Amino acid sequence: VQIDDAEERASVAQAKASVAQASAKVEQLRRVGSIVATEALRQAESNVLRTQNDLERAEKLASTGALAPSELDNTRRAAEIARAQKTAAEAQQVSSAPMGADSRVALTALLQAQAQLAGANARLAQTKIVALQSGAVLTRSVEPGDVVQAARTLLVLAADADAQLVFQPDERNLAWIKMGQRARASADAYPQQVFDAEVSYIAPSVDPQRGSVEIRLRVPAPPPLLKPDMTVSIDLLVESKKAALTLPSETVRGAATATPYVLAVENGRLVRKDVRLGIRGEGTVEVASGLDEGAEVVVPDGQLVAAGARVRTERD
Repeated sequence: VQIDDAEERASVAQAKASVAQASAKVEQLRRVGSIVATEALRQAESNVLRTQNDLERAEKLASTGALAPSELDNTRRAAEIARAQKTAAEAQQVSSAPMGADSRVALTALLQAQAQLAGANARLAQTKIVALQSGAVLTRSVEPGDVVQAARTLLVLAADADAQLVFQPDERNLAWIKMGQRARASADAYPQQVFDAEVSYIAPSVDPQRGSVEIRLRVPAPPPLLKPDMTVSIDLLVESKKAALTLPSETVRGAATATPYVLAVENGRLVRKDVRLGIRGEGTVEVASGLDEGAEVVVPDGQLVAAGARVRTERD
């Protein structure tokens, strides 16, 4: 996605000009500044020597009365001015040296201009939005000429990467889920096309709003029919056991508590049977202990029943 970059390109051009100007100033000080300062100091030293000789000659003439006092004062002032000019020339030479004040100021200006150029280039690069990897465009939310703002979604892509299935089971099932577990899945649109998957990622935290945890499954050989955002059914094998005693999940009361139980029928009356649960599946739960095989249990039908009530059994 290309955003209008006219203003950013102008900023880059301006920053480049500032860098060139600062570079020229540094080069000027390096090649010309020190030479000019040295010559100025040499001329100032020559003027000091000349005015000092003039002063000595004027003092001799003034001592004999051959020179007016005013002329002597003028000669002294000329000598003082020459010494001041020499001092200024010496300071200028020090300042124009490679580590002098002028050089440091010029180098600082150059670094500042280079930093501004880097910032301008960075802003220019931000006008071209490039995907981190190739993929297929699922949705496009902008058209040429649209005004966009930061954080607005422009395109939604499906990356060309390994296929993944994502689901969010209840956090109570987290203890049963392990990395590398095998699963069988099928798209709801093609329920007969079953394919393999395995757990490749378990989120490190639980969604506090939903009480669920994100699980991702890698699909080693995704079928061609699998599309992004399709609804799939997943059977995750967390454990298997032969000859297990199982019941429909709805027959177990208080399954989420520490004391689950079922209502069994004995001698025509309801009896509470505390049970210990094992593996829990989709619509089915294992009874590890507390109930004998062949026992008759009550399937809830919306009626309020309690232990001790007399009932008559009906088989489906």
